Amino acid sequence: MLKTRPEAGVMDVDETAGRPDRFGAGPVAASAVFQGTEKIADARRLARSFLDDVQALHGLQISTRAADVVMLVVSELVTNARTHAPGPYRLTLEVHDGRVEVSVWDSDPTPPVILLPDPLRIGQHGLEIIIAVAQSFHVHQAAGGKRVTATVSLSDSDHGRPSATD
Repeated sequence: MLKTRPEAGVMDVDETAGRPDRFGAGPVAASAVFQGTEKIADARRLARSFLDDVQALHGLQISTRAADVVMLVVSELVTNARTHAPGPYRLTLEVHDGRVEVSVWDSDPTPPVILLPDPLRIGQHGLEIIIAVAQSFHVHQAAGGKRVTATVSLSDSDHGRPSATD
């Protein structure tokens, strides 16, 4: 089961969304609101625990590559939320159709700027990396901010260039 440490500042965790044994068929999901003062590693720990539970409790196979990509995407999206948006952010992980959807909601309505690749630029390569490794990347205006979502395949055989849309 997902575990959180209260001292990490996690406001709430929903670890039961979509459990077939309790709520009928649906996506398997976890979501947590962070205050913005926690370490980014706390968000990665939530993601790691979620992936472990998906395998142990739901029998879904997750390749090592997929787990690594999910951890990378969580790190990059959470870093962007902490850097560019004031206040709390919500990290949501959802599994459906052989994919993990990683979403981060934050309070800044300004969409992220995806810069053209530039090997000489120092920093600001996070979204480039996400777009290179994820199946899809989307930015949605949401109440009081925006939601940035990247989708990662659970298997090694289903990865490639994503579709990037706003």
